[in-house]
Amino acid sequence: MKILGLHTIPKTTQSIISVLSILLVSLLCFFAVDYIGYQVIALILLLAVSILAMLFDIIPVLIAAFLSAIIWNFFFIPPIFTFHIAKSEDAFLFLMYFVIALVNATLTYKIRETEKKVRDKEEKENTIKLYNTLLNSLSHELKTPIATIIGAVDTLKENTTINESNKNELISQIGIAGLRLNKEVENLLSISRLESGVLKLKYDWCDLNDLASIVINKLYDDLKGHYIEFEENEDMPLVKIDSLLIQHAIFNLIHNAIQYTATGTVIKVSFYMDQDECIICVKDNGQGFPMNEQSKVFDMFYRLPINKTGGTGLGLSIVKGFIEAHNGTISLISEEGKGAEFIMKLPVEVSYLNRINND
Repeated sequence: MKILGLHTIPKTTQSIISVLSILLVSLLCFFAVDYIGYQVIALILLLAVSILAMLFDIIPVLIAAFLSAIIWNFFFIPPIFTFHIAKSEDAFLFLMYFVIALVNATLTYKIRETEKKVRDKEEKENTIKLYNTLLNSLSHELKTPIATIIGAVDTLKENTTINESNKNELISQIGIAGLRLNKEVENLLSISRLESGVLKLKYDWCDLNDLASIVINKLYDDLKGHYIEFEENEDMPLVKIDSLLIQHAIFNLIHNAIQYTATGTVIKVSFYMDQDECIICVKDNGQGFPMNEQSKVFDMFYRLPINKTGGTGLGLSIVKGFIEAHNGTISLISEEGKGAEFIMKLPVEVSYLNRINND
């Protein structure tokens, strides 16, 4: 739970916690009063009230401020165990304590509320910016496949004498455009889930050899002269992950390599265990990333300026989001002209039961 989110606790509970906190601090101070003096205890109680003001709503904080003043008077200001104050300077000190405690509590709460409003405003501005960018991406990237589908369908409807070869070509164009649409919509939905914080992982035991084979089979028709090298790692245990998200992450990395590297590029997929971490690598021998651009590759909507290929620029940011949702990390190792390697590290539970059964 975030500290600034404690104010969502019911006010009754906040009041109880505030009272108990002041009582606990007062009890500790009571045993130390002979060593630090009752004036220092006033500062300690003010600090306790200030901390509560950072956490809770105004009413519980005012209760804590009032209670701390009463306790300080009764238990610490001579004569103790009475509300009578013998010295005029102590009476003035008590009055100042009471005012400062109330003012401090109120001002701290007001500052926190102002910061919250500023933060909410920034979040709204970022949300508007995100949706504007999403709409721009939709209008730009979805227009081409939609136009292709509409054009092909119109041709098929209006031209009844079209030969079989041309008909198959148009149907193929519709299929390719449909797959492109599906991919872009999936990416947009994925990034929306990540940004909204509603992504919930569904952990289950997974064989990464099978998972990688599924991804590669899905990409078979998209290779366009690229080559995927994958050799099953028979020493890999079962790992507990959200297999759909990791499958999506590996798919995006391979698809990204296919889309942005030249024909003939070799893409290698591998994975292994390093203690309690599962390491997944996707490496290519393409042109790589310029050094000054590598820090931006995981940013949303980022694409290399030299690339003319379409796309929303969401693929790598989605990969990063899915990996971080697993409490993992992803990094890029690249040298311009010598390819790129994406390394994903996931802390996982493992099971070697499948190997035992196979043996």
